[in-house]
Parts: sequence; C-alpha cells; structure tokens
Amino acid sequence: MTAGFQLGVIGSLTLSVASSVAIVICNKALISTLGFPFATTLTSWHLMVTFCTLHVAQRLRFFEPKAIDGQTVVLFGLLNGTSIGLLNLSLGFNSIGFYQMTKLAIIPFTVLLETIFLKKRFSETIKFSLLVLLLGVGIASVTDLKLNCLGSTLSGLAIATTCVGQILTNTIQRKLKVSSTQLLYQSAPYQAAILFATGPFVDHLLTGRSVFAHVYTFPVVGFIILSCLIAVSVNFSTFLVIGTTSPVTYQVLGHLKTCLVLSFGYTLLHDPFTARNILGILVAIFGMALYSVFSVREGKKKSAGDALPVSQMPDKETEPLVATKDNSDTKKANGVAHDC
Repeated sequence: MTAGFQLGVIGSLTLSVASSVAIVICNKALISTLGFPFATTLTSWHLMVTFCTLHVAQRLRFFEPKAIDGQTVVLFGLLNGTSIGLLNLSLGFNSIGFYQMTKLAIIPFTVLLETIFLKKRFSETIKFSLLVLLLGVGIASVTDLKLNCLGSTLSGLAIATTCVGQILTNTIQRKLKVSSTQLLYQSAPYQAAILFATGPFVDHLLTGRSVFAHVYTFPVVGFIILSCLIAVSVNFSTFLVIGTTSPVTYQVLGHLKTCLVLSFGYTLLHDPFTARNILGILVAIFGMALYSVFSVREGKKKSAGDALPVSQMPDKETEPLVATKDNSDTKKANGVAHDC
C-alpha cells in the first residue's frame, strides 16, 4: 500500500467516526429534548440534502460525474433505502437487546456472503479478532433479548439488505472504477425517494404521530438543518470507507462508534453506565486493536507479494442502535444516523 493510500484510509476512517458521533449527539437532542421522533423521514431529508450538496459541488467542478448503468444505480439506491427503512422498523418492533444482536449479526453474515459468492478468504487471526470485537460489543450493549415473529422477520430482512448493499457499494466502486463521491451522487436520489415516500408511514407506524402535524419551532428546524448538514459528511464518509477498505472493516468501525457513543452518552449526556458497559467497551477496543494489527500485518505480506487480506481489499438513522435499557432516546438518535 502506498503512503498516500494509507493516509486516505486514515482520513476516511477519522471523518466517518467524527461525523457519526456528531450526528448522534445532534439527533439525541432533536429526539429526546425537542421531541421530534420521525427517524425515517429525517433520513430521507438527510439524503436529499446530500444529493443537493453534491450537485452543487459537481456544478462547481469539484468532481466529475461518471455515467453508471441506470438499472444498477436504481436497484442499488432502492436496496440501500430499503435497508435503512427496515433497520428503523427493526429498531421499533424489537427490544433494545435484540436490535443490538441484529447489528452484531451483520459482520458474520457479511463474511459468509463474501466467502460464498465472492470467494474471499478471511484468515483465522482476522476471524478471531472479529469474534473478540463482537463479544465486547455484546457485553457492552446487549440487554434483554425479547423475541417476536414480526420483529425477527424485520431484523432478518434488515441484515440481508444491509450486507448486500454494503458489499455492492464496495464491488461497484471497484468493478466500475467510480469514486465514492460519484456513486453517492448517482444513487442518493433513489435512496431519498423511497424513504421520502415511505418515511411518514413508517414513522406513524412506530410513533403513532404524523410528521405533517408536528409543530416545527425554530429550535426544531435549526437542529434538523444541522443534522442534515452533518449527514452529508456521514453519507460521504460511509461510501469512502467501504470503497477504500471493505464492508467488514466498515462494520468494525461502526462498533467503534458504538463504544464512543456509549462513552459520550455517559460523559456528556449522563446516560446510565455500568461496570458491564465498561468491561464490554474495553473488550471491544481490544478486539479492534487485534483486527487492526492483523490487517496491517497481512497488508505488509501483500506488499511483499502475497495475497491481499480480504479485510484490506480496496474492492452502505440511519447507524445503529446504541443504548442500555435506560437510554432509548440515544438508541433512536443513533438509528437515524445509519449510513447509507
């Protein structure tokens, strides 16, 4: 790997973490303090603002658009939009603990899909580090595990569409030689469209309230605008990270965000925090450290002529649920921040 590529990867990872934590804090205030619970509709606004921002950037020649097969873009955009809607529905129809298990299942399911369909190989050390990571996040965040048929079905569909969407994000950028900006610019309108059409219905189903009947005070509008602006960075960094690393690495990064949001929730928002949370976060960080060390080690082997490890091959509000049983508002805020 060249030094420039490594710096680009580090920059994309840093941008992704910083913007995701920022949007969770913003959405936490919007949902819990200002009483705006319409997560799916808010996500559609995020994507529309992202597209408009990229359109302006394209008109100013910050990047050149690249034509992509229309059917590919439409199906890709609809798939990603559907996965966001399903994740929000899963968040609404499952217990906090079961939703956390849904998030944890994305990594092994992604590994399985890439192994079966893309013939990628994951070393035993990489698998072990992922196991340690998932164990730590599970200890820190999984509480109750109440099961129901509808919630389980929604979670299964959310896992499948999220994994396929993120694998396609990586594969399309590699195979069609398009940048993360070009792909996001082409697909964002379709993601926004499906969420814009279904968002009010989904939100009414989950909250019993209408987004059209909500009273839009100045603070609410201000935080919605701030959330949309931060979302531009979240959506862009998501495509950038998956394109320069891999879907698995992106999911590992997502669990780092989980740990950071739990920590920020305790430090800044005074959310409940227990010894179990601390232990889980420490174990998860240890797993992330192992993953990083093993990935770098295998990357060096590649530069010496060996095969590039799949975790580094440059070949997916809304993010994720982060909460203990007492901080469901943080859960919803982080759910809105789900990356494309």
